[in-house]
Amino acid sequence: MDQPSATSPSPLSSTADVHGHDHVVTTVADQVATITLNRPEAMNALTLVMKAGLLEALERVRDDHGVRAVLLTGAGGAFCVGQDLREHAANLEAGVGLDDTVRSHYNPIVTTIMTMEKPVVAAVNGVAAGAGASLAFACDFRVAAEEARFVTAFGSIGLAPDSGASWTLPRLVGPAKARELLMLGGEVDAAEALRLGLVTSVVPGGSVAASARELAVRLAQGPTLAFGAIKRALDFSAAHSLEDSLEVEAELQDTCAKSTDHIRATEAFLARRAPVFEGR
Repeated sequence: MDQPSATSPSPLSSTADVHGHDHVVTTVADQVATITLNRPEAMNALTLVMKAGLLEALERVRDDHGVRAVLLTGAGGAFCVGQDLREHAANLEAGVGLDDTVRSHYNPIVTTIMTMEKPVVAAVNGVAAGAGASLAFACDFRVAAEEARFVTAFGSIGLAPDSGASWTLPRLVGPAKARELLMLGGEVDAAEALRLGLVTSVVPGGSVAASARELAVRLAQGPTLAFGAIKRALDFSAAHSLEDSLEVEAELQDTCAKSTDHIRATEAFLARRAPVFEGR
């Protein structure tokens, strides 16, 4: 198994537009892949190139057994303001509407984040709006800067939610609050987001990257197979009966019980020493 041990991030991939700008940058260190939306001059608004690059990056780190946790963030002062509306307006003028970008890009991006059998942490360094907020909601953990804001901007431009917001938001804040946020819009600041349970923690802006990375490294040192099983169990139980959920728990437990991590962690517990997980 490839398990990089270097602490200095090494570039894994980047996605360049026609001008050669790297708009999605992936680096790996300490078994944590950091994916950075890198279009700060546009508050990391998502263009076609960026969406394709983000999906490619997510699929790459999902399949890389040397990566045991993923950190998603934005460059500059924003996390992501969602769809690039200039590009969208050009599509409307050309008569192609959404150009099927919800099915072709947003849906597989969110599906990859949510079904990835390793933890995904969002470092929300600033505003997260529209599909950008949805991307943060799809992650397993959200570490927000004090300056962060979440804006469910879909209704304000006459659109329904996408990128999973109709699925994730009710599960994070409850159906009534989700309806309020999506229909009435407005902003949720970091303090309110923490009170609602929308974020995991709020930290000073200058330390959001370090705090989120600290959490990601901690997760990368954990029982990766068990984390994946926990994600699958929670997602399954959200839409299935108790009986069916119990059976899935039994199946997942059978799988985890055979893992090296479980066997060695049990030995470590009995020997009264800290376990060392290898993610297998």
